[in-house]
Amino acid sequence: MNLSRINRVLSSNFLKRVFPRSQSTMKTEKRKIEETEVEAEVETKILKENPPKEKKTRKVIRPGFGEEKYSETEYYFENGLRKVHPYNFTFTSYTKGRWVGEQIGSIFRREFRAQPPAFYERAIRNGKITVNGKKVEPEYLLQHNDLLANVVHRHEVPVTAEPITVLESNEDFLVINKPSSIPVHPCGRYRHNTVAFILAKEFDMKDVKTLHRLDRLTSGLLLFAKSTDKARQIEEQIREREVEKEYLCKVEGVFPDESIECKEPIEVVSKKIGVCRVSPKGKDCLTKFEKLSSDGETSIVLCKPRTGRMHQIRVHLQFLGYPIVDDPLYNHTVFGPSKGKGGDIGDKTNDQLIQELIKIHTAENFIALDSTEGIDMNEVEETNTESDCYECTQTYTDPKPSQLHMFLHAYKYSGKDWSFKTEIPKWAECDDKFKLEKVEDEKDSK
Repeated sequence: MNLSRINRVLSSNFLKRVFPRSQSTMKTEKRKIEETEVEAEVETKILKENPPKEKKTRKVIRPGFGEEKYSETEYYFENGLRKVHPYNFTFTSYTKGRWVGEQIGSIFRREFRAQPPAFYERAIRNGKITVNGKKVEPEYLLQHNDLLANVVHRHEVPVTAEPITVLESNEDFLVINKPSSIPVHPCGRYRHNTVAFILAKEFDMKDVKTLHRLDRLTSGLLLFAKSTDKARQIEEQIREREVEKEYLCKVEGVFPDESIECKEPIEVVSKKIGVCRVSPKGKDCLTKFEKLSSDGETSIVLCKPRTGRMHQIRVHLQFLGYPIVDDPLYNHTVFGPSKGKGGDIGDKTNDQLIQELIKIHTAENFIALDSTEGIDMNEVEETNTESDCYECTQTYTDPKPSQLHMFLHAYKYSGKDWSFKTEIPKWAECDDKFKLEKVEDEKDSK
């Protein structure tokens, strides 16, 4: 007798003693038990003969996310710039809801316009555009969760050759001084020319956790945590506004002698191109400003942002009428004759502002010269990846030094039990009366 049968018998004998029943009732229950056992045997036999199909799960490894990414290309240095040899790179994207049921060829012809339609159809047929790692025809109908991969010949934008310097590396922190023009993380046309990749490839630091970000053109202090626990701890301090941040900048005009607090709300006008403005629709924020020195035309200003909105210091200085001297975005007449002072952008709508900014700031300082006119990309040799690349048909000029720099520097970050700072940049060195060290000494003595 099997275990289940024993349990039923024991249970039955126990119930007989506690709840005496009629003979007919017991016979009925016995018949039900026998019928149940027969049904169970039949079900078992059916399952053995027709086992249920295992649920198939599609597991696709996205290219470019493993250790191999660091060996895609190499750096080289030229004309004071850090450059990257062009390399093949796979862009990936999961199928969007609106694409489901449509032909992949139609999607690329309609929504990807960097190349002529025939280019994408040829790339699909040649297997340079794949679905879930497999070659498909242009007529393939996209399904939910399909992973599209597009192999391209990638040209990165040069950045300064100025080295990243390590200020401190201990059990908890990695602290560096970031040069201007280098983004923190891969974005847009930057991948290997980023702090994250340079640290991994040249310093063998692949697992540090970013605690905050700096704009590409902002130089200065950048903090990383060595462990997840430390990262959570510092991120909590930042959320609770327990971290004091100090920046140095050089602005147009003679900044007022008295300290100024700017509390104007900031709205993100476009995340895609990265532009903000002061607006009642924006989020609350606060920046404190204090003049350190002035030469009658420009001023060195100490900035203390109490919140962490996008482009906060730059937007608040623009609003106050003292934009950063070489700010390519917020010190520009595209914001109107007064360059956005007082929030006045010349009666433009946000959409008009965005469109004008797109026209003015093209290719992120990577300007094409002597474009090869008359080239029909439909007639390019199919088997040559580089020949399929439009950028390989262009001649590019190096960005100018002025396009790689902005007078905004993250100077000092302080938390509950830690504090780090960089040296004062040469452009921010002050005269004796307003020297930064003096301001700090006075602050610490209070």
